[in-house]
Amino acid sequence: MARFIPALLCGHAMMIRFLAAALLAATSAPALAQAAREEVPVAIDTSAGRIVVALDKTHAPVTTANFLHYVDTHRFDGESFYRAMPAGSGGLIQGGIRSDGRKLFPPIAHEPTSQTGLHNVAGAISMANAGPGTARADFFILASDIPSFDATASDPGFAVFGHVTEGMDVVQKILASPVSPSAGEGAMKGQMLDPPVKIIKVERVK
Repeated sequence: MARFIPALLCGHAMMIRFLAAALLAATSAPALAQAAREEVPVAIDTSAGRIVVALDKTHAPVTTANFLHYVDTHRFDGESFYRAMPAGSGGLIQGGIRSDGRKLFPPIAHEPTSQTGLHNVAGAISMANAGPGTARADFFILASDIPSFDATASDPGFAVFGHVTEGMDVVQKILASPVSPSAGEGAMKGQMLDPPVKIIKVERVK
């Protein structure tokens, strides 16, 4: 009987090592996943206050790179938030380049929420588009969840590429700003801010 004891002890030790390794892997996985998520903070300074967004370079690399291209070349500076769309208990505010079409870069590939795993929820920043592959510089920030903006089998939806980390009160303030009852076309009629809220400067947060 005695000769079986070392084998049993060896097997017991191996089991302990296996359990310890499994426990370490389980506790490390969330930390590794978090470390792998790369976000780029960007400040949007407006005449109504500052909004800071974290752009998700990991899950929406194409859309994030496009937005940063406009940021780094200062093409958003001096533009405006021009639309406030109510929806349920919230809605969205939309901004972008409307002063000069020569400031626009080429359209980018669409990154649907079904691909990125991101969602059009309160605080999300997404690209406006007229269909897949048409997004350029116009973007919007959600003040409430709008799940119908997410991609489905029949609708590509709108590409989310980050979220607000500071200034949701500013988003709400802009959403509640006066609009023109007659300006705008189609679905945007009655949603055009009057006056628009000026975007003073957009830059990366150091």
